Amino acid sequence: MQFKLFKTFWGFSGSPQEAAHEAREAGFDGLEAPAPTTSAALDGFAAALAEHGLDYIAEICTAGSYVPDRHATPAEHLADLERKIVGALPLGPRFCNVMAGCDAWPLVVQYEFFARALEVADRHAVTLSFETHRSRSLFTPWVTEAVLQRVPQLLLTVDISHWVVVSERLLDDDWELLLGIAERAHHIHGRIGYPQGPQVPHPAAPEYADCLAFHQRFWAAVWAAQRRRGYAVSSMTPEFGPDGYLHTLPFTDQPVADLWQINRWVGDCERAHFQRCAAPVALSH
Repeated sequence: MQFKLFKTFWGFSGSPQEAAHEAREAGFDGLEAPAPTTSAALDGFAAALAEHGLDYIAEICTAGSYVPDRHATPAEHLADLERKIVGALPLGPRFCNVMAGCDAWPLVVQYEFFARALEVADRHAVTLSFETHRSRSLFTPWVTEAVLQRVPQLLLTVDISHWVVVSERLLDDDWELLLGIAERAHHIHGRIGYPQGPQVPHPAAPEYADCLAFHQRFWAAVWAAQRRRGYAVSSMTPEFGPDGYLHTLPFTDQPVADLWQINRWVGDCERAHFQRCAAPVALSH
């Protein structure tokens, strides 16, 4: 199984060409970003991917940005999903990473929504991977488990940093539940959360070693599950980001770390971690 790293556009303000150059220079394999909405911008994005030989993951948020419109109906979410899938298809995405639905919906609504979302995916012959994200439908492991029981074919982008802060704890006591969820993991968002926030100041900081170890343990479980399921490629997007996630100094609002340097660190660290997990275990004599 190959390991592929994707550069996120979250917090990046440059051009697709600049992003592609940075990704290649860091040894990344692709870009994860929303599809541009104009023909000229689509052409420019496609040219950057082609010139640098990069893969693409389409990022889709239904009915809003990272936080949904609270009053949007499931039908409106589905219509927005289909519109954005169609918009991304010219770029030939490996799959679409989808922040979908709303945390406030009753479970019965969630079940119907995800079943219909998969019908949209089938209609356009595209793979959808639904992200575990605060404010969205899959905002806790327990809701996610319930949805998977009713819609077992669902694929997940696992970002458990969201679950750590929602639950206000590392989820070691729910490890068996997490192992079950790992069986449906399609993609990983590589951010490390802690019990009081979705993003540690720096993942290499020793004071957050337990948080890094918890996330890495789960990622290793995802890789093991993907191998059992016959995956040829496992993908990860290191996803430390801005918008209140990145810690800043009081009064000056100066960031405590550089996002791209952190995401490069995560990429290098997890590439080595993946290789260790893939290495055969030496037998003792």
